Amino acid sequence: MTQLLEWPTPPQITTDTEFSDEDLMKKIQSHDHRGLELLHTRYAALLRTISMKVLHNEADTEDLLQNIFMEIWDRAASYEPQMGKPLAWIATLARRRAIDRLRKRETYSRVEDRYADECDLRGESWTHVHEDISHTEQTACLNRALATLPEAQRSAIHLAFHQQMTQREIAAHTGIPLGTIKTRLELGLRKMAACLCGHEDLLLERALR
Repeated sequence: MTQLLEWPTPPQITTDTEFSDEDLMKKIQSHDHRGLELLHTRYAALLRTISMKVLHNEADTEDLLQNIFMEIWDRAASYEPQMGKPLAWIATLARRRAIDRLRKRETYSRVEDRYADECDLRGESWTHVHEDISHTEQTACLNRALATLPEAQRSAIHLAFHQQMTQREIAAHTGIPLGTIKTRLELGLRKMAACLCGHEDLLLERALR
């Protein structure tokens, strides 16, 4: 009699729909990274849409989306079912953070407008900024703000101010797409302005020349 071969039972495949939102929040509260991964798969597109409607900026939206999921991971313990559905909690968090980002961005909208709407950064050299600063402490503050930037943003700002290049000239000089240069300058100047500790007008005055 021929003996039938017994095949091993295939492993069960975990799908996104097997867990409710409440289940995923419990996983995250238990520091199960799989819960966050499934939540990201389920709602990243929705949270991106919520953020984009507020920010109208893809770079800001993508950056904020990462921060939102990091905050969900960090603050999951504060979520309680009686507060409402997880989706409502997450969507509210995303909208609030998008509004916070927008308010911060609008504080320096004149700088952003200069670099978003125009490609001309010709003007006085960076050293002229130093000549206009009356106190050594302010100069040090400006340098510290520049030092906090990633190399790519710092290099773009150096070419714009030291070399007096337009955005298009920087793109041609470095071989980097114009859109990328534009984003680096926008984010770099915004980060510098946030670090200027009360001296934001230094960047505004320089950018508007």
